[in-house]
Amino acid sequence: MLYAVIDTNVFVSAFITHNPDAATSKVVDFMFHGQIKPMYNDDIMAEYEEVLSRACLHISPLRRNALFAYIRECGIVAERKAFNKLLIDESDRVFYEIALSKEDSFLVTGNLKHYPQEPIVVTPAQMLQIIEEQQ
Repeated sequence: MLYAVIDTNVFVSAFITHNPDAATSKVVDFMFHGQIKPMYNDDIMAEYEEVLSRACLHISPLRRNALFAYIRECGIVAERKAFNKLLIDESDRVFYEIALSKEDSFLVTGNLKHYPQEPIVVTPAQMLQIIEEQQ
């Protein structure tokens, strides 16, 4: 099992795509099947809830509430580990600091440029490669 903080943009992309083979969709599927254990805190959940509830995204309440319930029931609440350098988008800091809190965890994002170039930060496609290598 892999531990990962999943950036909000991954969930948005997975929910709005019509391609079930998209890397974002597969990452979310792997999470729901227990191969990725999501890590979060209250700030991350608040962002998920705010963004995924935006009317312009047309994400059904049933789908997003199932996601929120799954993360709360099966995920790991984690404490932030301070990172003392500036990030391009400071609002993303919580995602990075939660990922730093557990050794061998990942941050899965579509915005690599928002984070330091560390081995823990991966794209959805890279996450799929990591999962494949472990099987």
